Amino acid sequence: MIDPLRKILTPLKETQNIRGVELPIGLEFLQLVVTGPPGAGKSYYIDQIGGWPNEGYIDLTHKGWWKGQSLTYRPREVHLGIPFKGYKEAITVFDREWLDAPTPPRLDLSRIKLPPAQDGLFVTNWNDRYIFEFLIPDAATVYAQRTGRQDEGYFPVDDDLTLSMVEEQLLVYQEVAHYLHRAGMHVYVRKGLNSPPMIIVEKGSGTVPFWSVEKKVERPSLRTLAGWRYLLLHHRPINWLHISHENKLLTKSGRIAHDGRGFKLLLGKQSLYFQPEIPLGISKKELTKNWTFSSSLHCSAPNSPAFLRLCVGETAILGRLNQALTDIVQLDKSVAGRHVSVSNIKGDLVLTPLDNTATTSIRRLNDLDHREKLESNRYASFIALRKLMEGPIQELDTERALSDLQQINKILAGESSRPINKNGEPGGILDLTEDANAIIVGDLHGQVDNFLKILTENCIIHNLRKRRSTLIILGDAIHSEIAGEMEDMTSSVLLMDIILRLKLAYPKNVHYIRGNHDSFDATISKNGISQGLLHKEHLLKIRGLEYVNAMNAFWQQIPYIVRSPIFSACHAGPPLTECPKMILLM
Repeated sequence: MIDPLRKILTPLKETQNIRGVELPIGLEFLQLVVTGPPGAGKSYYIDQIGGWPNEGYIDLTHKGWWKGQSLTYRPREVHLGIPFKGYKEAITVFDREWLDAPTPPRLDLSRIKLPPAQDGLFVTNWNDRYIFEFLIPDAATVYAQRTGRQDEGYFPVDDDLTLSMVEEQLLVYQEVAHYLHRAGMHVYVRKGLNSPPMIIVEKGSGTVPFWSVEKKVERPSLRTLAGWRYLLLHHRPINWLHISHENKLLTKSGRIAHDGRGFKLLLGKQSLYFQPEIPLGISKKELTKNWTFSSSLHCSAPNSPAFLRLCVGETAILGRLNQALTDIVQLDKSVAGRHVSVSNIKGDLVLTPLDNTATTSIRRLNDLDHREKLESNRYASFIALRKLMEGPIQELDTERALSDLQQINKILAGESSRPINKNGEPGGILDLTEDANAIIVGDLHGQVDNFLKILTENCIIHNLRKRRSTLIILGDAIHSEIAGEMEDMTSSVLLMDIILRLKLAYPKNVHYIRGNHDSFDATISKNGISQGLLHKEHLLKIRGLEYVNAMNAFWQQIPYIVRSPIFSACHAGPPLTECPKMILLM
C-alpha cells in the first residue's frame, strides 16, 4: 500500500491567516471545499472557521456535479461519491458496499467527470470557482480519533473499525486528490488543523500553484483575431503545433490534436514515438483519448518495445531524472534531466520544453491513421499465426494434435531451465534469466479472441521467432467463465492447440504455468458446472483416450512457479490456510 502523495507534498511558504487558519495566498474564503476520509476532523474544522454547518455530497461520476446545490454554500464539508470497479454507481468509503467488500474495491478514476475548461464573458470557469482542501491526517491519528469518539455516541461508520480499514480509506482520498490535481483542478492537502497547507509538486512543476498567486500574462494584440477574441471572450489563443514530415524545433509550449495520427518526438538524439490509443470496436462516446509512447515502433528492436500510457488529465516529465521512464525506454545522455513536459488535456497533448540548453524537435511519422496501421500490423501477425498452425486458425485434426502433445511432453521431461526434483525430473520451478524479456498472460479461460489480440500486439510473434522474448501463460487457459458458454469446451480445445503449437515452435521461449483449472478433476467447477469432467468427456469424444492421457501427462509435468532475478510469478497468491502435504510436495 503506497501513498501516491508520499514524496510530492511541499508546504506553502507564504500563506494568509483567515479566521485563525493558515490558508494559501490568493485563495478566497468562499472558494473552499473541505473533504477527506471519516474521522479526519472535517466537521470540527468547518465549525472553527465558521463555515456552513450541514454536510454536503457530490457524485464525482455525475456530469455537472460542479453545478450541484451541495457546492452552493461554502466553505463546507463535502463527502465524495467515488467510482470503483465492479460498482455501477459511485459510493463513499463509509457505505456498506465499500465496508462489506471482502477486499477493498479498486478505484476507477477514468469515470470521474471533470469541469470543462471554459473562460469567457458569458461562461463560468468552474475550475476557478472551487479549491478543494483534502484533510488527510496519518492513519494512526485518524484511528485514534475514531476509536476515541465511540464514547460520545454511535457512529455506524466505525463498526468493526481496524487500522487497515483506515489506511485503505486514506489511500482512496490520496489517490483522488492526486488525480484531480493532475487533471488541472485546484487542490491542496492538509495533515491536520495545526499543519500548514501543502501543495502537490511533481518533478518538473513549480513550488507554487498557479491559482495561489496573481499572474500578469501579456494579452494578444488587437491587430489580430486572437486579440479581439481575448477582449470579448477572454479566450487566449492556442499554439497548435502543425507537424510535417520534417523536423520542427520546439521552443515553446504547443498543442497536438488527438487526430488518429502519431508523431516522433526527438529529445537530443533520443527518439520517442507517440501514438493515439484508439481501441477497436468501441463507440466514439465511450472512447477515452489516451496516448502511448515508446522508444521504438519497429520489430527490429532488441526486445518487444516497452511503452507507457498517458491518460487524460495526466502529465509526464520526460528526462533522465525520471528514473522509471529511463528504465523503460532507455534514455541516453543527450536527454536532459528535465527535458520536456507532456500533458494530456482532454486527449490533446500539450508539450512544453523545460531546458533551454536541450534541443527538442517533432515530426509526423506518416499520414496513416493509427487504426489503419493497427489493421496492417495485425494482419501480418495473423499471417504468421496461420503459418504456425499450418493453415486456418482452427482446431487441429486428431493425429496432428496428438503428435504435438506427445512431442511437447518429451520436451517438458528434459527442460534444463527447471531444477531437478527428488525424482530426478524437472521440478515445479521455472528459472529465467534477467534478460528473458517476459511477456506474462493471465487467465484466458477459453477466450481465443483475447489471446489472438495479445499475440498480434507489440511484435510478440516476431520476437518469439527471434528468441528475444519469453511468453509466460499463467494457467487456466481453458474453461470459459462467460454465462451460457461454461459447458462449451470447443474454445478451450482451440486455445490449447494454439498454445501447444507455440510451445512446440519455441520450446525455450513459451512456458505454461499450471492453474487450478488445468485438470480433469470432478471438483473443477464453475456455478455448479463440472467443467473438469465436461472437458474430459469432450476430448474423449473428439480425440480419444490416448489424447486425454497425454493432456493429463502434460498438466502433471508443467511448472507451478516462474522466477527470475527481477520477478516471481504463479497462477494465484500463496495459500492463507494450512495445505495438505500432498499439495506441498507438488
